[in-house]
Amino acid sequence: MKIPFYKYQGTGNDFVLIDNRDQNLISKDQIELVKQLCDRRFGIGADGLILLENHEGYDFEMVYFNSDGRESSMCGNGGRCVSAFAYHLGIVSENCRFLAIDGEHESLIKDNDWVELKMMDVKNIEVGEDYFLMDTGSPHYVIFVEDVDDINIVENGQAIRYSQRFKEKGVNVNFVEPAKDKIIVATYERGVEDETLSCGTGVTASAIAHYLQNPSKERTEIAIDSKGGKLLVRLEPSENGGFKNVWLCGKAEQVFKGEIEI
Repeated sequence: MKIPFYKYQGTGNDFVLIDNRDQNLISKDQIELVKQLCDRRFGIGADGLILLENHEGYDFEMVYFNSDGRESSMCGNGGRCVSAFAYHLGIVSENCRFLAIDGEHESLIKDNDWVELKMMDVKNIEVGEDYFLMDTGSPHYVIFVEDVDDINIVENGQAIRYSQRFKEKGVNVNFVEPAKDKIIVATYERGVEDETLSCGTGVTASAIAHYLQNPSKERTEIAIDSKGGKLLVRLEPSENGGFKNVWLCGKAEQVFKGEIEI
Protein backbone atom coordinates (compact mmCIF):
# COMPACT_ATOMS: atom_id res chain seq x y z
CA MET A 1 0.00 0.00 0.00
CA LYS A 2 1.20 3.50 -0.82
CA ILE A 3 0.68 6.24 1.77
CA PRO A 4 0.71 9.91 0.71
CA PHE A 5 2.61 12.10 3.16
CA TYR A 6 3.79 15.67 3.67
CA LYS A 7 6.96 16.83 5.37
CA TYR A 8 6.79 20.04 7.43
CA GLN A 9 9.26 21.85 9.67
CA GLY A 10 8.94 24.53 12.32
CA THR A 11 12.31 26.09 13.17
CA GLY A 12 14.03 22.82 12.29
CA ASN A 13 11.67 20.60 14.31
CA ASP A 14 10.49 18.35 11.46
CA PHE A 15 7.44 16.12 11.08
CA VAL A 16 5.81 13.64 8.74
CA LEU A 17 2.14 14.65 8.36
CA ILE A 18 -0.57 12.32 7.10
CA ASP A 19 -4.17 13.18 6.26
CA ASN A 20 -5.91 10.35 8.12
CA ARG A 21 -9.48 11.67 7.85
CA ASP A 22 -11.07 9.57 5.11
CA GLN A 23 -9.26 6.29 5.66
CA ASN A 24 -7.32 4.74 8.50
CA LEU A 25 -3.90 4.78 6.83
CA ILE A 26 -2.05 4.46 10.15
CA SER A 27 -3.36 3.49 13.59
CA LYS A 28 -1.98 4.23 17.04
CA ASP A 29 -0.83 0.65 17.63
CA GLN A 30 1.52 0.59 14.62
CA ILE A 31 4.56 1.61 16.65
CA GLU A 32 7.15 -0.04 14.40
CA LEU A 33 5.67 1.52 11.26
CA VAL A 34 5.70 5.02 12.76
CA LYS A 35 9.26 4.45 13.96
CA GLN A 36 10.29 3.30 10.46
CA LEU A 37 8.70 6.32 8.75
CA CYS A 38 10.56 8.67 11.12
CA ASP A 39 13.89 6.88 10.60
CA ARG A 40 16.35 9.21 8.86
CA ARG A 41 18.17 6.39 7.04
CA PHE A 42 15.47 3.85 6.22
CA GLY A 43 12.36 6.05 6.16
CA ILE A 44 11.27 9.60 5.44
CA GLY A 45 13.04 11.01 8.48
CA ALA A 46 11.53 13.25 11.15
CA ASP A 47 11.44 14.16 14.83
CA GLY A 48 7.85 12.91 14.92
CA LEU A 49 4.77 11.90 12.95
CA ILE A 50 1.37 13.62 13.07
CA LEU A 51 -1.99 12.25 11.98
CA LEU A 52 -4.67 14.77 11.06
CA GLU A 53 -8.03 13.15 11.90
CA ASN A 54 -11.69 14.08 12.11
CA HIS A 55 -13.18 14.96 15.49
CA GLU A 56 -16.74 16.16 15.95
CA GLY A 57 -16.96 19.74 17.19
CA TYR A 58 -13.45 20.66 16.04
CA ASP A 59 -11.78 21.46 12.73
CA PHE A 60 -9.65 18.34 13.26
CA GLU A 61 -7.75 16.28 15.81
CA MET A 62 -3.96 16.15 16.03
CA VAL A 63 -2.49 12.76 16.98
CA TYR A 64 1.25 13.04 17.64
CA PHE A 65 3.95 10.35 17.81
CA ASN A 66 7.59 10.77 18.75
CA SER A 67 10.21 9.24 16.47
CA ASP A 68 10.35 6.18 18.77
CA GLY A 69 6.92 5.30 17.35
CA ARG A 70 4.92 5.93 20.51
CA GLU A 71 2.06 8.39 20.89
CA SER A 72 3.32 11.28 22.96
CA SER A 73 2.28 14.41 24.81
CA MET A 74 1.70 17.76 23.12
CA CYS A 75 4.21 19.08 20.61
CA GLY A 76 4.10 22.87 20.13
CA ASN A 77 5.95 23.08 16.84
CA GLY A 78 3.97 20.08 15.66
CA GLY A 79 0.76 21.94 16.53
CA ARG A 80 1.90 24.87 14.43
CA CYS A 81 2.84 22.57 11.53
CA VAL A 82 -0.45 20.65 11.57
CA SER A 83 -2.30 23.98 11.57
CA ALA A 84 -0.37 25.05 8.46
CA PHE A 85 -1.08 21.61 6.94
CA ALA A 86 -4.83 21.97 7.58
CA TYR A 87 -4.72 25.45 6.02
CA HIS A 88 -2.93 24.18 2.91
CA LEU A 89 -5.45 21.32 2.61
CA GLY A 90 -8.28 23.87 2.71
CA ILE A 91 -9.77 22.48 5.94
CA VAL A 92 -9.44 25.80 7.78
CA SER A 93 -8.96 29.46 6.95
CA GLU A 94 -6.89 31.84 9.05
CA ASN A 95 -8.52 30.73 12.31
CA CYS A 96 -8.27 27.17 13.51
CA ARG A 97 -9.61 25.18 16.46
CA PHE A 98 -8.39 21.63 17.01
CA LEU A 99 -8.07 18.93 19.64
CA ALA A 100 -4.77 17.49 20.85
CA ILE A 101 -3.83 15.11 23.63
CA ASP A 102 -3.68 17.95 26.19
CA GLY A 103 -7.01 19.48 25.14
CA GLU A 104 -8.29 22.22 22.86
CA HIS A 105 -6.02 24.59 20.96
CA GLU A 106 -6.52 27.64 18.79
CA SER A 107 -4.20 28.78 16.05
CA LEU A 108 -3.87 31.71 13.70
CA ILE A 109 -2.31 31.26 10.26
CA LYS A 110 -0.84 34.45 8.84
CA ASP A 111 1.16 35.47 5.79
CA ASN A 112 4.49 33.83 4.91
CA ASP A 113 3.72 30.62 6.85
CA TRP A 114 3.66 32.42 10.20
CA VAL A 115 1.56 30.40 12.67
CA GLU A 116 0.53 31.39 16.19
CA LEU A 117 -0.59 28.57 18.49
CA LYS A 118 -2.40 29.06 21.80
CA MET A 119 -0.90 26.73 24.38
CA MET A 120 -2.53 25.31 27.49
CA ASP A 121 -2.62 27.38 30.68
CA VAL A 122 0.41 26.57 32.81
CA LYS A 123 0.00 25.85 36.52
CA ASN A 124 1.87 24.19 39.39
CA ILE A 125 5.37 25.38 38.48
CA GLU A 126 8.08 23.84 40.64
CA VAL A 127 10.92 26.26 41.36
CA GLY A 128 14.06 24.54 42.61
CA GLU A 129 17.41 25.91 43.67
CA ASP A 130 18.78 25.79 40.12
CA TYR A 131 15.88 24.62 37.96
CA PHE A 132 12.23 25.12 36.96
CA LEU A 133 9.87 22.21 36.33
CA MET A 134 6.49 22.60 34.63
CA ASP A 135 4.02 21.07 32.17
CA THR A 136 3.42 23.12 29.02
CA GLY A 137 1.63 20.27 27.28
CA SER A 138 4.73 18.13 27.86
CA PRO A 139 6.88 18.03 31.02
CA HIS A 140 9.89 20.33 30.91
CA TYR A 141 12.92 20.86 33.14
CA VAL A 142 14.61 24.25 32.63
CA ILE A 143 18.16 25.19 33.62
CA PHE A 144 19.84 28.56 33.05
CA VAL A 145 23.44 28.53 31.82
CA GLU A 146 26.02 31.15 30.88
CA ASP A 147 26.71 29.80 27.39
CA VAL A 148 24.58 27.15 25.64
CA ASP A 149 27.44 26.41 23.23
CA ASP A 150 29.59 25.23 26.14
CA ILE A 151 27.04 22.58 27.17
CA ASN A 152 26.96 19.01 25.89
CA ILE A 153 23.18 18.98 25.43
CA VAL A 154 22.82 15.22 24.90
CA GLU A 155 25.09 14.13 27.74
CA ASN A 156 23.72 16.61 30.28
CA GLY A 157 20.15 16.18 29.08
CA GLN A 158 20.33 12.40 29.43
CA ALA A 159 21.72 12.71 32.95
CA ILE A 160 18.52 14.48 34.03
CA ARG A 161 16.07 12.62 31.78
CA TYR A 162 17.31 9.21 33.10
CA SER A 163 17.84 10.33 36.70
CA GLN A 164 16.07 8.45 39.49
CA ARG A 165 13.22 10.96 39.59
CA PHE A 166 12.45 11.03 35.87
CA LYS A 167 13.69 7.75 34.35
CA GLU A 168 10.30 6.02 34.35
CA LYS A 169 8.24 8.62 32.46
CA GLY A 170 11.03 10.88 31.22
CA VAL A 171 11.30 14.65 31.03
CA ASN A 172 12.44 17.13 28.38
CA VAL A 173 15.46 19.20 29.40
CA ASN A 174 16.05 22.80 28.32
CA PHE A 175 19.29 24.76 28.66
CA VAL A 176 18.65 28.50 28.52
CA GLU A 177 21.12 31.33 28.00
CA PRO A 178 19.79 34.83 28.72
CA ALA A 179 20.92 37.38 26.13
CA LYS A 180 20.07 40.96 25.24
CA ASP A 181 16.35 41.19 24.41
CA LYS A 182 16.02 37.40 23.98
CA ILE A 183 16.86 33.97 25.32
CA ILE A 184 18.80 31.21 23.58
CA VAL A 185 17.39 27.72 24.11
CA ALA A 186 18.67 24.20 23.41
CA THR A 187 16.49 21.19 24.22
CA TYR A 188 17.00 17.48 24.82
CA GLU A 189 13.73 15.73 23.94
CA ARG A 190 12.51 12.48 25.44
CA GLY A 191 11.08 10.11 22.84
CA VAL A 192 13.53 11.46 20.30
CA GLU A 193 16.26 10.85 22.92
CA ASP A 194 18.47 13.47 21.37
CA GLU A 195 18.85 17.21 20.99
CA THR A 196 16.42 18.69 18.48
CA LEU A 197 16.90 21.93 16.58
CA SER A 198 13.82 23.36 18.31
CA CYS A 199 11.07 22.33 20.74
CA GLY A 200 7.86 24.37 20.96
CA THR A 201 6.73 23.28 24.42
CA GLY A 202 10.37 23.60 25.52
CA VAL A 203 10.81 27.22 24.45
CA THR A 204 7.42 27.96 26.03
CA ALA A 205 8.64 26.55 29.35
CA SER A 206 11.92 28.43 28.97
CA ALA A 207 10.10 31.72 28.31
CA ILE A 208 7.98 31.20 31.44
CA ALA A 209 11.06 30.43 33.54
CA HIS A 210 12.75 33.54 32.16
CA TYR A 211 9.69 35.62 33.05
CA LEU A 212 9.74 34.26 36.62
CA GLN A 213 13.32 35.45 36.92
CA ASN A 214 12.45 38.82 35.35
CA PRO A 215 8.79 39.52 36.22
CA SER A 216 6.72 42.29 34.66
CA LYS A 217 3.16 43.36 35.38
CA GLU A 218 2.49 43.91 31.69
CA ARG A 219 1.75 41.24 29.12
CA THR A 220 5.09 40.09 27.81
CA GLU A 221 6.60 38.96 24.53
CA ILE A 222 9.80 36.96 24.80
CA ALA A 223 11.99 36.38 21.75
CA ILE A 224 13.74 33.03 21.49
CA ASP A 225 16.66 31.83 19.39
CA SER A 226 16.80 28.07 18.84
CA LYS A 227 19.32 26.27 16.68
CA GLY A 228 16.59 25.91 14.06
CA GLY A 229 15.44 29.52 14.00
CA LYS A 230 13.56 32.25 15.83
CA LEU A 231 10.36 31.94 17.85
CA LEU A 232 8.25 34.27 19.94
CA VAL A 233 6.28 33.45 23.09
CA ARG A 234 3.55 35.74 24.36
CA LEU A 235 2.33 35.13 27.88
CA GLU A 236 0.31 36.63 30.69
CA PRO A 237 0.69 35.80 34.40
CA SER A 238 -2.48 34.56 36.09
CA GLU A 239 -3.68 35.12 39.64
CA ASN A 240 -2.86 31.59 40.79
CA GLY A 241 0.86 32.01 40.09
CA GLY A 242 0.63 30.32 36.72
CA PHE A 243 0.26 31.68 33.19
CA LYS A 244 -2.60 32.14 30.74
CA ASN A 245 -2.97 33.40 27.15
CA VAL A 246 0.27 31.66 26.25
CA TRP A 247 0.99 31.78 22.51
CA LEU A 248 3.83 30.11 20.62
CA CYS A 249 4.59 31.96 17.38
CA GLY A 250 6.85 31.27 14.43
CA LYS A 251 7.11 29.89 10.91
CA ALA A 252 5.78 26.46 9.91
CA GLU A 253 6.71 25.43 6.38
CA GLN A 254 6.05 22.57 3.98
CA VAL A 255 9.34 21.01 2.88
CA PHE A 256 8.10 18.41 0.39
CA LYS A 257 5.38 15.81 -0.23
CA GLY A 258 5.35 12.33 -1.69
CA GLU A 259 4.23 8.72 -1.36
CA ILE A 260 5.87 5.85 0.47
CA GLU A 261 5.24 2.11 0.06
CA ILE A 262 4.54 0.20 3.28
